[in-house]
Amino acid sequence: MIKMGAASKLTLALLLGVFALIPTAVQSIGVCYGVIGNNLPPASDVVQLYTSNGIGAMRIYFNDTKALAALNMGGANINLIMDIGNENLGAFATNPSAATTWVQNNIQAFPNVSFRYIAVGNEVSVDDDTQKILPAMQNMNRALSAAGLDHIKVSTSVSQGVIAGFPPSAGTFSEKASSYMVPIARYLLSTGAPLLANVYPYFAYKDNQAQIDIRYALFTSRGTVVQDGGNAYQNLFDAVVDTFYSALERAGAGSVPIVVSESGWPSDGGTAASTSNAQTYNQNLINHVGAGQGTPKRRQPLEAYIFAMFNENGKTGLETEKHFGLFNPDKSPAYPINF
Repeated sequence: MIKMGAASKLTLALLLGVFALIPTAVQSIGVCYGVIGNNLPPASDVVQLYTSNGIGAMRIYFNDTKALAALNMGGANINLIMDIGNENLGAFATNPSAATTWVQNNIQAFPNVSFRYIAVGNEVSVDDDTQKILPAMQNMNRALSAAGLDHIKVSTSVSQGVIAGFPPSAGTFSEKASSYMVPIARYLLSTGAPLLANVYPYFAYKDNQAQIDIRYALFTSRGTVVQDGGNAYQNLFDAVVDTFYSALERAGAGSVPIVVSESGWPSDGGTAASTSNAQTYNQNLINHVGAGQGTPKRRQPLEAYIFAMFNENGKTGLETEKHFGLFNPDKSPAYPINF
């Protein structure tokens, strides 16, 4: 996860409701499994923890062989997003055989793993690297196709920093991002893959407390906060997702779906970072996505991944980075949560 900086007009202006429905099985919610810590449980225990809590999807941030082996042994019912690290973009963009070898070693070698998406890069922001995303995605798709694995969709994971515009219907890819995001969006349209988007109302609120009510960020507003034509917004999460949809439309790729590849709220370490707020946000996110009603712009089920499974004591940067976990390293819940 890369933290948001100063917000664009989107986060400044996108100023919610509690969804009481708690589904018995939320197939649309996954949890990101980060491993930047020296006290985390073994991968086999982690897979069991996912299963025992009814968490049906996982995201890992590199070709983590321990996680893959554990999923191969006991996680056949857990759908997986696996990232290709930003540091590998150059090799994948310029060398098709690198993608072929990677598929052999990290996908075909684990036949019982339910691979769903490959994320080619996460929040890539270095200018030279952004131009490598698309050719790397293309080579990865070719490698998967050659292996008979076309059902695994290839995308890239982006931050909400790539979009701009208010209200959501005015969303577009930012001036800086459009040079690479528009071609990526059109490529996703051709392959039928979703755009993976990291959506963090927390950072938008933290950076713009004078403009954004915390209730709007936490899904607890009692009524409409932003009226955008015929669409009424009660929460910032929906507004950000719909801004992505509008950006895709303007890129000529309006039918590309969004998968929220990260979203969460810290329980400690900074502004509004408390156990209460983290529990409120994440439980409401589960309820909201699990209701299957989508967003005001797209009334269709949405898939989302909570960041993260564990509090990770090895994370660098702001103190909040260490406190996004739903669980403590000893596998106890950081706070009550109902999947």
